[in-house]
Amino acid sequence: MTSPVPVLLSSSSVFPEPTAAAFQLAAALGYDGVEVMVWTDVVSQDAGALRGLAAHYDVPVLSVHAPCLLVTQRVWSPDPWERLRRAAELAETLEAPTVVVHPPFSWQRDYARNFAEGLATVADRFTGLRFAVENMYPVRMAGRRFVPYVPGWDPTDTGYPSYTLDLSHCAASHSDPLEMADRMGAGLAHVHLGDGTGEGRDEHLVPGRGTQPCAELLSSLAGRGFTGAVAVEVATRGAKSRAVREADLRAALEFARQHLTASSPVDA
Repeated sequence: MTSPVPVLLSSSSVFPEPTAAAFQLAAALGYDGVEVMVWTDVVSQDAGALRGLAAHYDVPVLSVHAPCLLVTQRVWSPDPWERLRRAAELAETLEAPTVVVHPPFSWQRDYARNFAEGLATVADRFTGLRFAVENMYPVRMAGRRFVPYVPGWDPTDTGYPSYTLDLSHCAASHSDPLEMADRMGAGLAHVHLGDGTGEGRDEHLVPGRGTQPCAELLSSLAGRGFTGAVAVEVATRGAKSRAVREADLRAALEFARQHLTASSPVDA
């Protein structure tokens, strides 16, 4: 039995290798597609280059992660709305159905003030795309806890049409992924698959190597009527060789496929 849910390789999972390596590894390991993390690698910003990689390796781009990270605040433009619009154009050109976006940072006051309304306006312009707002997590530094997002790290508190559920972020926020999926409901459009130990930081471990209910969440997706994709987003920057990185990404894919085909008896 095979799962109809595509399993994607996030290009962030091959860092510090470049975006092109994600396509090569996705093809070699048998992933269904790639999620492109738009960042400072110019290839990740270039529709023509990405289309060429997708054709060469016969691996489609099925989601685009808008440049929302601290290190990508100047990619394309310092204006976050322009970055989101460019990400949407990239996804539309590549026929990727999903754009992943983070809640605004607290210092992005103008962006944050009208985020929900602005997101709806962009979605009205790009009607074939889902803009899936991702759950984040509080930051702990020097014994202090603060939330760098407005209005908060949990997008379900505000409510959006579409969501990305990130299991590593659930670990960092000490929240239950299954309960979060329940709150997201029919808006659950995309999953970032990574594990964590709940130590209060974002770890992005290979699924099965932390404490999160990754298997249970994956097996529950069929009962939730999930129609999106699962993107493997794990940290391999510490891998001591390409062979070790490849082994980790193979293990993550096998974990995803195994548990996506093991449907939960509970209709969530």
